[in-house]
Amino acid sequence: MIRTVFLLVPIFVFGVNAQFKCPQRTGYFPDPVQCDLYYECSRGQFEQKLCPDGLVFDDSDPNHERCDIPANVECGDRTELQEPKPSKGCPRANGFYRHDDPQVCDKFFNCVDGKPIELPCPPGLIYDDVASTCAWPESSGRQCTNSKRDSLDDGFSCPEGNVQGPDGRTLPHPTFAHPEDCDKFYICRNGVQPQKGYCANKTVYNEESFRCDDPANVPGW
Repeated sequence: MIRTVFLLVPIFVFGVNAQFKCPQRTGYFPDPVQCDLYYECSRGQFEQKLCPDGLVFDDSDPNHERCDIPANVECGDRTELQEPKPSKGCPRANGFYRHDDPQVCDKFFNCVDGKPIELPCPPGLIYDDVASTCAWPESSGRQCTNSKRDSLDDGFSCPEGNVQGPDGRTLPHPTFAHPEDCDKFYICRNGVQPQKGYCANKTVYNEESFRCDDPANVPGW
């Protein structure tokens, strides 16, 4: 999970909430219905405060004043939020959001004060809206359409599906033989990102062990 903690940004709403009473004389306490609204109590008196748009109040420790992304905070019954302040690429002024191009699933926006910063997911992962982080497509629950895979200058691209190693386990970074040169091979990082590999002197690629080996151990050599 992308763990980002936002310290207090000076956005305040001053006023009097007649229904709120400080649970303790000093500390920071959540509003009972609005997750981005909270109160600073001092000597039994409170000041009403509001998190930056897109962030919510983390009420896990009343001694600390902290706003964070919703994925990192359990709001419970505090379901209401302030009116959003959207901008292009940012549904709210702060937080992590899916790319505004629906065909782009492996990139997302980190919005800071309404300005979107485009970030990539690691190879093979897509952006998960619920977790606000990158995840494997099968675990994200998101239907994605950008299935195009990268290819090398010789045309190689990583094939679909998992590759089982000699022990029967799925290889996280499977390798494949070069079609013409025995001392070369391909590596698929996370199963999708192609990369060229080279065997050391006097070794060749073994398709059965998925590694470079002595030619005497390679069938058909």
